[in-house]
Amino acid sequence: MFSRFGGGMMGGYGYGGGYGGGFCGGFGGGIGWMGMALHALVWIAVIVAGVYLFRRWSHHGCCTKKNNALDVLNDRFARGEISSEEYQQRKRDLLS
Repeated sequence: MFSRFGGGMMGGYGYGGGYGGGFCGGFGGGIGWMGMALHALVWIAVIVAGVYLFRRWSHHGCCTKKNNALDVLNDRFARGEISSEEYQQRKRDLLS
């Protein structure tokens, strides 16, 4: 029932079982760690893509400057296009 080289009835082929045996590594040792690394890289890529898309969609339009009347008035005053008196009067008109 138990063989000297296998691991029991489902022991596999050759020394130690698995794909090609565990004595020299066979296919089990090479594909195993490469498969795990590939699997990890796929999950890392999925997570990075998810974070990128979440950030892109969640911040869409949040940081754009709205050009409402008060912003335009402040810009014109900062550039010196209108006087202080005109700025104060227009600001009062807008805020009332």
